[in-house]
Amino acid sequence: MFTLVRRKARTAALALSTAAALLVGATAASGAPAGPAPLKQGPASVAYVEVNNNSMLNVDKYTLANGGGNVFDVAVIFAANINYDTGTNKAYLYFNDNVQRVLDNVATQIRPLQRKGIKVLLSVLGNHQGAGFANFPSQQDASAFAKQLSDAVAEYGLDGIDFDDEYAEYGTNGTAQPNDSSFVHLVTALRANMPDKIISLYNIGPAASRLSYGGVDISSDFDYAWNPYYGTWQVPGIALPKSKLSPAAVEIGRTSRGTAADLARRTVDEGYGVYLTYNLDGSDRSADVSAFTRELYGSEAVYTP
Repeated sequence: MFTLVRRKARTAALALSTAAALLVGATAASGAPAGPAPLKQGPASVAYVEVNNNSMLNVDKYTLANGGGNVFDVAVIFAANINYDTGTNKAYLYFNDNVQRVLDNVATQIRPLQRKGIKVLLSVLGNHQGAGFANFPSQQDASAFAKQLSDAVAEYGLDGIDFDDEYAEYGTNGTAQPNDSSFVHLVTALRANMPDKIISLYNIGPAASRLSYGGVDISSDFDYAWNPYYGTWQVPGIALPKSKLSPAAVEIGRTSRGTAADLARRTVDEGYGVYLTYNLDGSDRSADVSAFTRELYGSEAVYTP
């Protein structure tokens, strides 16, 4: 993932409370009762967690001093991979040891978040093998991979899938270059498989610019889309309402607190409904997190080990 290095309208923050409500209102993951509604008003906050190094449980260690609501509404397991089998010439869903460990221990690593109303998504990323979301050779192949994704969501009781079209290295292992139909077929099939789950788009790579084909536009199949460049403001180029977009993106601990605050303030002032963060680790990051929660929710963040 890439790293690039009082409120003007309080009513805007009130209007954005629907973003968090939408997340909580979604169908609960299998085996995980829906948690309580967040005790806050404002944009939904998203936390990517690099599980090779960090625990998903870091996400629920942050609450708001005012009201006690969760700071984060969505936790993203980063990351599973789309791999390529050179024997069958097919893409397949792959979990490294650390991702598999999280999934094998959903009772202790994921359910505690879901019980608090935090949605847990599985991010899927290229793995330098030539397989990507944008180069399935047929609708049948795209649908087969979509089934692997939805089966994983069902098996582990997750709340959805996040697409991150990086590191595919299209052309490796004799694979094809991106085509216009692949991602459309993939997302269409995935949405049909899991109509009540979340599908989000990390707005990068060939797939992100190929959202329509043959009269089908998949933009509305996404629940959320976000800017992939940390420390910047960039509105994702997808036809979704502001409530489902995060033009702001920060890397916790690396994006300056001043920039994080500025991006959060702009999120509220311009009426966007999501605020993206990356690389939440196990340290006490309450000062970094408070930099944006003050602007998003009018509250400091509290860290509870």
